[in-house]
Amino acid sequence: MPIYTKTGDKGTTAIFGGGRVSKAHPQVNSYGTIDELTSFIGLVAALVEEVEEREFLTTVQGDLYKMMGIMAGANTPITALDRQIDEFERRIDALDRTLPKLTRFILPGGSVLAGWFHVLRATCRRAEREVVAFFTSDIPHTINDDSQRIMMKYLNRLSDLFFMMARKHSGGNEAVT
Repeated sequence: MPIYTKTGDKGTTAIFGGGRVSKAHPQVNSYGTIDELTSFIGLVAALVEEVEEREFLTTVQGDLYKMMGIMAGANTPITALDRQIDEFERRIDALDRTLPKLTRFILPGGSVLAGWFHVLRATCRRAEREVVAFFTSDIPHTINDDSQRIMMKYLNRLSDLFFMMARKHSGGNEAVT
């Protein structure tokens, strides 16, 4: 069976439930940007040397796939992601205790890996904006309030964690403004 279906050749894509929407629809932008984020996470995971950190990034990719499914219309429970948000906060706090105090803005970079973590942070922030734009629009959807809350909080905290991971991997070579 070929990978191409030709069903999207006119600029639409299928969503759960059998409907079709424009590929430029805010719902598609939301899960498309999350998909882009998971791809960048895969790249960064391939560069990370620490096994535990690489496994953690793979877990995050799995979480994001669940969120993409919900954004596409699947009825998938994600309440367990609340525990992952707690884990993000533990990791952020642990990194914060080991890194120099922030007194100025940090320019993305410091090392190749730190630069890629900044790409993750920025892409995650864009995914968050796309998700919020979809949830706060007048576009009808079936995503419940609890799932919306969890997804927005998850993406917000994840971008904070990527910032801290960028700082960790800068090797003390952070450029500040």
